[in-house]
Amino acid sequence: MTEIRRRPGDGTGGLRTGTTTFESLREQAISLRREGLSLRQIRDRLGVHNNNLLNSLVKGEPPPTWTKRPNAKDDLRAKARELRLQGMTYDEIQVELGCSKSSISLWVRDLPKPDRRRSPEEASAIAKRGWERTLEVRDEERQRTKREAAAEIGALSDRELFLAGVGLYWAEGQKSKPYARRERVIFVNSDPDMIQVFLAWLDLLGVEPERIRYRVMIHESADVLGAEHYWADQARVDHAQLQRTTLKKHNPKTVRKNVGEGYRGCLVIGVMDSAELYRRIEGWWSRMAVEARRRNA
Repeated sequence: MTEIRRRPGDGTGGLRTGTTTFESLREQAISLRREGLSLRQIRDRLGVHNNNLLNSLVKGEPPPTWTKRPNAKDDLRAKARELRLQGMTYDEIQVELGCSKSSISLWVRDLPKPDRRRSPEEASAIAKRGWERTLEVRDEERQRTKREAAAEIGALSDRELFLAGVGLYWAEGQKSKPYARRERVIFVNSDPDMIQVFLAWLDLLGVEPERIRYRVMIHESADVLGAEHYWADQARVDHAQLQRTTLKKHNPKTVRKNVGEGYRGCLVIGVMDSAELYRRIEGWWSRMAVEARRRNA
């Protein structure tokens, strides 16, 4: 008989304490599953917050029908077959539905082919419209997925922002090396959203605005002044507060893709007297890595 010892906040028992058996938990989980509860509801009901354990408890039990997402392609397949029976070509169905011709082919290959009624030029024009419609539908799906994902995040708690900031800095910020000891918080990025998250994180940590320095880094052939004003607005500081811009010399042999009106270089954010903060960041990150290894064990 397998025993599961529960401790507050250990990731397996939530707020419950004491000792229970895997068999006892599985019996309860299966009963709740058959009542129509989702994994999230079973997790909250039993206080089991370890995903691997939770999945083991309900292994072999099918999820309730209401938790299954409808398959949009089932409707597309039915519509494609209907249009094919009406005599439409793959290109025409693609224009109508926006799905790929490879999918249409799989869905309707058992149906009779329509008679050719168009010249090669007309068929080519329809094919072009079909591909344009496919790209349009794909973009709509892409944007819908992004909106749904954004809604899943909701409001960030202080702890969530704290952990996100630690990971963000360790991925994008300056790190001290054994051969080059530089314990100072410096963050460089060209993504304005990344800059906003980092600045919100510094504010959460209580870093005073007067300790923060800003500098633009950009190619000399770009709109330097425009970039400086853009980053000053992003950081909500006066343009005069920016330090001297670092200009990258243009190499005529290099074909750059970061050109045009949207190119504004990078913003460099440095925190003065930040050796202690840097060490804490390194400590925070090392603990997060330890916890990740523990979960993967």
